Amino acid sequence: MDATITTLFKLKIDLTDDQFFQVCQKNRDYRFERTASGELLIMPPTGSDTGRRNVKITTQLDIWNSESNLGEVFDSSTGFTLPNGAERSPDASWVKLERWNALTPEQQEKFAPICPDFVVELRSPSDSLKDLQEKMQEYIENGAQLGWLIDRKNKRVEIYRPGKDVEILNNPNSLSGENVLPGFVLHLQQIM
Repeated sequence: MDATITTLFKLKIDLTDDQFFQVCQKNRDYRFERTASGELLIMPPTGSDTGRRNVKITTQLDIWNSESNLGEVFDSSTGFTLPNGAERSPDASWVKLERWNALTPEQQEKFAPICPDFVVELRSPSDSLKDLQEKMQEYIENGAQLGWLIDRKNKRVEIYRPGKDVEILNNPNSLSGENVLPGFVLHLQQIM
């Protein structure tokens, strides 16, 4: 498969939330997202190297969360329904415990109708930087309090926060969870 292909298919199709959930469940070899306008995005699985690096992000986040017990950690296979109607799957994400617990068990079981408080996107070699930047902005516009776009290709991290300009760090060794994830530090040596 051509490494420049970022999305296998983009198509406009009318699906209810339950139908979209069923499509995702029956086709687990693909990663699906749906834009706020209803466009269905069908993406191939990530390459092995990107998956290996992504698990290091999720692992560090989960270890911190296990110690702090402040929320819930989610991996890249988790879908969320954002307030604008888009269904997105960040590479790693975290939701404050009180927000997660406010959802019903039925909402937690499917694509939870909530925007994570914290999101990470790890740019793979085939990802469009522009598309990822737009997705990061969408997370912030829908309630995320902190977002990191880790761009391995350019050895930089873009930090997204509500009401602030995007901060760009060139080749950082680590990232701070700031006041959103108090005490969390993501070490980037094996990720970038």
